[in-house]
Amino acid sequence: MTKYIVEGGSPLFGEVHVSGAKNAAVAIIPAAVMVRGVCRIENIPQISDVTLLLSILRDLGARIRTINANTMEIDCSSVRNGQVPYEAARRCRASCYMMGALLGRFGQAEVALPGGCDFGGTRPIDQHLKGFKALGAQVEVQSGFVNAQAKDGRLIGSSIFLDKVSVGATINIMLAAATAEGLTVIENVAKEPHIVDVANFLNSMGANIRGAGTDVIKVRGVESLHGGTYSIIPDQIEAGTYMAAVAACGGQVTIRDIIPKHMDCISAKLQEMGVEIQEIEDSLLVRRVGPLNKTNIKTMPYPGFPTDMQPQLAAVLCLAQGTSIITESVWSSRFRYADEFKRMGAQIQVNENLAIIEGVERLSGAKIEACDLRAGAAMIVAALAAQGTSEITNVQYIERGYEDVINKFRLLGGRIAAVEIPDESGDVRNAS
Repeated sequence: MTKYIVEGGSPLFGEVHVSGAKNAAVAIIPAAVMVRGVCRIENIPQISDVTLLLSILRDLGARIRTINANTMEIDCSSVRNGQVPYEAARRCRASCYMMGALLGRFGQAEVALPGGCDFGGTRPIDQHLKGFKALGAQVEVQSGFVNAQAKDGRLIGSSIFLDKVSVGATINIMLAAATAEGLTVIENVAKEPHIVDVANFLNSMGANIRGAGTDVIKVRGVESLHGGTYSIIPDQIEAGTYMAAVAACGGQVTIRDIIPKHMDCISAKLQEMGVEIQEIEDSLLVRRVGPLNKTNIKTMPYPGFPTDMQPQLAAVLCLAQGTSIITESVWSSRFRYADEFKRMGAQIQVNENLAIIEGVERLSGAKIEACDLRAGAAMIVAALAAQGTSEITNVQYIERGYEDVINKFRLLGGRIAAVEIPDESGDVRNAS
């Protein structure tokens, strides 16, 4: 077990390179199961969720060759249809994508119900299962496993309307439909950049998917997918997290290797708060020298403000002048981090899906705990901006989605270190 020690109070300067998108990678890797051949995937982030999904593929018989730190060749030609066990699935929400991938490849899937970040409530997969059933699968949930099976060995295209905009359901149904017989029309879908990326990956391997990024996706099933090469898009949320850190700490940082258009919803809010942002090709120059202004935020499906950036912006608003209100319309229980911010001196009150933040002059270092992936990132932002030393525990959540986060912040002047928590003998040694 590891904790982060953060000595806050210093502005950030320099440049940071953004890794491949976590939310795209954790869907594209399961999608590789459907490819009968070698697919070379570039710009894969080195994060624990990716490591876990690769181990699931290996257990099913995939051959994986590492080309370099962020490029792999995955050959699923000889993959067998096996069970994705509880122990693996509970550690990663994205394991649910194995349902659509195995169902599309073999016409049958047996996958344990997924885990991942707990926002204080259930994260249902009912829309995923509705889609599978509409494609002709028989679906049962028994003893913590989802068992889905195509009636005649292959799914049949259908028209599907999602009752709620769902990123996971959109991707899972798209995977299953890619090799279904006939045309599948999915309406009321999510439009996030990583959904477009998954569709582009599948198309590069021979799928026929149109409309990703709009309200309606049309999938004309093909017999099988073939090998190819694909590079994952940059991580919108990682980039946004570094933008939030500059806003909270002050300074000037160039954030490189991004798609600026994907950042518009985040940039707009930071600019309202007094942060200067300049677009330069595939980079953003982010600068903050003056005081932060209050603002209101409401999370929405893309292209609205992303729920995955809500905790990081909350950390910034804790230091803004005046009263700000955050309305969480995606995950109403995503304010568990509020009590941790209060330990640092933040004035924040939560009422169901609302957080009311009264900005303070400064935060103080404290012992705090990451309660999920994005809340953990927000803890780093707050700790870097605070006066004094903070200790962040449960950092395994952060490492699920941020590649080399310690070194990246260090290069910007952030004083942060990973330290092993003492074992029974009391020994402590630096982890990084």
